[in-house]
Amino acid sequence: MGRLWRYARVLAGVGILVALVVHLGTGAVVDGLRSIGTGSVLAALGIGLLTTVFSAWRWCLVARGVGLRLPLATAVADCYRALFLNSVLPAGVLGDVHRAVNHGRRSGDVGRGVRAVVFERVVGLVVLIVVGMGVLLAQPTLLAVTVGDLHLGRGALGWTLAALIAVVALGIWTMRGARAARLRDALRTVLADVRTGVLSRGILPGLVLLSVAALVGYLALFVVAARAAGSEAPLGELLPLLVLALFAMALPLNVGGWGPREAVTAVAFGAVGFDATQGLTTAVVYGVLSLIACLPGVGVLLLRRPVARLLRSPAVRQPEVLAAAEPVTDNGVEWTSRPTRLVWREC
Repeated sequence: MGRLWRYARVLAGVGILVALVVHLGTGAVVDGLRSIGTGSVLAALGIGLLTTVFSAWRWCLVARGVGLRLPLATAVADCYRALFLNSVLPAGVLGDVHRAVNHGRRSGDVGRGVRAVVFERVVGLVVLIVVGMGVLLAQPTLLAVTVGDLHLGRGALGWTLAALIAVVALGIWTMRGARAARLRDALRTVLADVRTGVLSRGILPGLVLLSVAALVGYLALFVVAARAAGSEAPLGELLPLLVLALFAMALPLNVGGWGPREAVTAVAFGAVGFDATQGLTTAVVYGVLSLIACLPGVGVLLLRRPVARLLRSPAVRQPEVLAAAEPVTDNGVEWTSRPTRLVWREC
């Protein structure tokens, strides 16, 4: 079932992109690629550095709150690598899974390492939803027009929620005995980590502030993409459209972030009187700039592999004997010294 869902997500994302190209033509994609200049690339790298540091700092706060050690420099490198893997791999979350498991292994608690990454991502998503809804309330017709143009059925959301509730209820009803006890224990562990790693008074304000700062960085990169695509719309009219695009990126129907973002941006631009083709061009430029922004992750991948291979090699893990066994005489008593070895431990 999980494999089928992964394939369905990829097919849905590809289908959305194909439908957009068929409907609006390939000119928007070509124009988007041509419009990217040196200034846009430098802006993407600079903004990407800031947003990655903010996200890594947020991860450090959560990790330390749940009792795990995570230096900021390590977190920044891991986040860069995760962003790159998220951008080039179909599922869009495999990079986060990789950094969660790696950090958990280094810390000696994989479960807690995974929970720290999940909490960090959820905090960012919640802040996006809260801030985004506040921005969209200033233009209440935008969301309704966009959803209507996407031809979503009125009862689709209700039926989806009903199906999810039914599945959860059935799962809980069928759990008894040891399985139910394990579920209760897992829930207690998660709630305890949430209290210490997220809801603590010493951590929550920092998480919110860093999430807002990262969101501002994402919007700034979208503005750079819109200007590069030729949009001259005022910033006040442009921001709600970009917030909708960020909402769409959170949908689990994309290929490395591509798919719903382009569809929603094109429809939103057309809904407020702008050119839908220009909306698609903006989304394409943003996608390319986002990939450029996470290119330092390639360097992290290339540099860490040789280091990890060196640490795993027998010559490094067990150097040669430093001192051979030699008899030692002390006050007429003969002692034999034992060989001394150095042993490296991977960290």
